[in-house]
Amino acid sequence: MQIRDLPYQDPGDPDVRSGPRFLLWLGRNQLRGQLVAMSWGLLHQCSLAGLPPAVGLAVQAVVDRSGSRLAWSGGLIALLGVLMAVGDTMLHRTAVTNWITAAARVQQLLARKTAELGSALTRRVAAGEVVAVSTGDVEKIGWFVEALSRFAAAVAALVLICVGLLLYLPSLGIPVAVSVPLLALAVLPLLPRATRRADLQREKAGKATELASDTVAGLRVLRGIGGEELFLGRYRRASQEVREAAVRSARMWSLISAIQVLLPGVLLISLVVYGAALARDGRIGVGQLVTVYSAATLMLFPLRHFEEIAMAYSFSRPSARRAVRVLSLHRTAEPSGVDATAAVDAAPTGDLYDPVTGLMAPAGLFTAVVCGDPDEAGRLAERLGGHAQADTDGPAAETEDVAAGSSEQGTAARTAPSVLLGGVPLDELPLDAARTAVLVQDKDPVLLSGTLRELLDVPSSGRVTAEDALTAAQCADVLDSLAQASVATDGDPMTTRITERGRSLSGGQRQRLALARSLVADPEALVLDEPTSAVDSHTEARVAAGIKALRHGRTTVAFASSPLLLDLADRVVLVHRGTVVAVGGHRELLCTDPRYRAVVTRETDDEIAALTSPGATGTIEEIEERA
Repeated sequence: MQIRDLPYQDPGDPDVRSGPRFLLWLGRNQLRGQLVAMSWGLLHQCSLAGLPPAVGLAVQAVVDRSGSRLAWSGGLIALLGVLMAVGDTMLHRTAVTNWITAAARVQQLLARKTAELGSALTRRVAAGEVVAVSTGDVEKIGWFVEALSRFAAAVAALVLICVGLLLYLPSLGIPVAVSVPLLALAVLPLLPRATRRADLQREKAGKATELASDTVAGLRVLRGIGGEELFLGRYRRASQEVREAAVRSARMWSLISAIQVLLPGVLLISLVVYGAALARDGRIGVGQLVTVYSAATLMLFPLRHFEEIAMAYSFSRPSARRAVRVLSLHRTAEPSGVDATAAVDAAPTGDLYDPVTGLMAPAGLFTAVVCGDPDEAGRLAERLGGHAQADTDGPAAETEDVAAGSSEQGTAARTAPSVLLGGVPLDELPLDAARTAVLVQDKDPVLLSGTLRELLDVPSSGRVTAEDALTAAQCADVLDSLAQASVATDGDPMTTRITERGRSLSGGQRQRLALARSLVADPEALVLDEPTSAVDSHTEARVAAGIKALRHGRTTVAFASSPLLLDLADRVVLVHRGTVVAVGGHRELLCTDPRYRAVVTRETDDEIAALTSPGATGTIEEIEERA
């Protein structure tokens, strides 16, 4: 895989049973790149290993006053230098390619999961954690994948050097061969403590990132209530905790580095003393001593890769665990068994039904849903869009030793039954088909930066034009404001750029533009969560009438408690404590159901008792007036 070939056509189906399994899956999917990098690494390391014999031959040639052998040794050293340069260059190139492609694969997986779950993702995982995974964690995971090939090449080089020394000069080769494994494993007892400190540092850094992300997202609200200094103080404390954890982690890694320098140094000194004694006694030649010493010195370079791979794994393991926590979330885990293949081809139509609450939105009608709890309304709106709500937040387990088949996906197994569209479970539809069939606009829609024309350029049926959608959403004043702000010579509001999240617009204007965007999409079923909460009553009545007229013959569900919108609905459904308790017209429910009247008219318990007493009679207008 080359960088120019990114992004992947299909990033694959990751192993999300645990962090180490995810890292192993990444390594297997880049096996070719790992083998190529390892080959270049072996060329580089073997060229290094060949220098000591060549230098030893040159020294011995000088001692023996042999010009031909000296010339031959010099040519060999030059060739090895060229091979080292080529091997090192290509190793760096292929290793960095492995790093970038691994990071790109993880980012594509995260982007795909975000698109699959939509707004339901942030209900199960904090938005700041998703940001931390897609930035810092991705780099650390890529680092470990990149370091694997260089580590494998280093191990192979160490084995070759030790075997070569044993064959070349057993008297010095045996001590070196015995000492190298001890040097490589000397820091092993310190790695668990270093890993724990690295995990703690990563955890605190992730919390600080989440806090910063959430603070930035709510900056306007914080300024309004004067809470900037309070949250700034929290972030300062969090950042200081990260600094302290980083210092403690760095101390441990510096100790490991010191050991990696000290012990090989002791080996070299011992080797020189012992070899000099052998050379003095005439048991070995000077050239042989120089060869063994040079080989032992060059072994220090591959030994450093043991420290690097340990550090890379220590930092990437918690990062992989956090990535797995996001990637293990699913729309559903237990398909109901309905064969939806034919329905997918025919774009399912029909009634929208939620088996959990009993909510039914008949095909082609405008259904209004009243919930006493706004949070309950938001969750139900997401369910109608195919975003299943799990019984617990996040994965069921976050430990490393998760048994196969019982990983974090256990959460999805406890997900409630899927919403049905025309009898077809939305969770069994391909994601594109489900999103095309049902579109959910939440109560806080996001406007991306760009022109108004780009904002309304969304996948759609083509039956609703941008002009019709803007008219139905009562965006005339928005168009006038954009026309005045337009830099185009003709003052066309469609060419006016909208700032990020529509910050240059009022809340009501943003809400109506988002509504127009949803109307342009013209899905089979449109779910609106409080679509008129940020506009005045006169505009609200016109927007409600525009929605009903434009969506005539199409399924529309609006979560609202405004009498102006409820009175225009074809049918009204009251959901109380997660269950449908009443269905009818707005005026009918206002007279017959105290719970409905309490939500719509904001009555107190005493007022409800007075209005429902035996003597409280009258017309609907009189009841509304008394309320």
